[in-house]
Amino acid sequence: MATPKQWFDGARPRTFPNAIAPVLAGTGAAAWLGDALWWKALLALVVSVSLIVGVNFANDYSDGIRGTDDDRVGPMRLVGSKAASPHSVRNAAFTAFAVAGVSGVVLSLTSAWWLILVGAVCIAGAWFYTGGKNPYGYAGFGEVAVFVFFGLVGVLGTQFVQAGRIDWVGIVSAVAVGSYSSAVLVANNLRDIPSDTESGKTTLAVRLGDKRTRDLHLALVAVPSVLSVVLVIATPWALLGLLAAPLAWRAHAPVRGGAQGPALIPALAQTGLAMVVWALATAVGLAIA
Repeated sequence: MATPKQWFDGARPRTFPNAIAPVLAGTGAAAWLGDALWWKALLALVVSVSLIVGVNFANDYSDGIRGTDDDRVGPMRLVGSKAASPHSVRNAAFTAFAVAGVSGVVLSLTSAWWLILVGAVCIAGAWFYTGGKNPYGYAGFGEVAVFVFFGLVGVLGTQFVQAGRIDWVGIVSAVAVGSYSSAVLVANNLRDIPSDTESGKTTLAVRLGDKRTRDLHLALVAVPSVLSVVLVIATPWALLGLLAAPLAWRAHAPVRGGAQGPALIPALAQTGLAMVVWALATAVGLAIA
């Protein structure tokens, strides 16, 4: 039976910035429109964190029963390590999805009913990332999904439920957060190229190869700094987002240095940190404006 610490590790806390940053950025974009609402931001955070916990447990379950996690170089996986049964991990995923669903329904009923449909698509996307007969994560579309769900949908959804509309500032912020979020997955999949190739998991990193995957990570962590300059059109305070640039460069260090296997794990954490700092600093700048 897995310990509480193993369950927490199985939820993959290094990915939590992917859930927190969209809500920060979306709330900042709503504040720019003069309509930030703390309780809706909090509910959006519950939805986002629950979704990422759900997708992480679902990924653990699906990869575990396929044998993809049998020879890992990264953090422990519950099913792959046999610390927890597949059934219990699947139930944990469903519980997280249920929390996200209930919170999302409340937000939808106080904003727009059709957001329920968006939430259903998000949950389906989370499950079929590695679940089902033809998981899209095994076909190289994981980074695109992360960009859409934890970038565009996460940021613009948060802005919309608070302000009742979206604007170009929200879209630019969504692209920035989506780029960082995708970069986290790129670093993860770069690390797993050998094991994923052996198990038949054709991620984008496997398709691109080692060198081009490293180049992609650099491009993705550079995009938000460029977009901070674009946001100056809205307010000079948007340049606060450049505070994340040194962190992004540091996050890329193991990648550009040719690190392999576990040596790439710091790149995940540092990319996530840069993402949260960018989102928070930009949100503050937009709120000040």
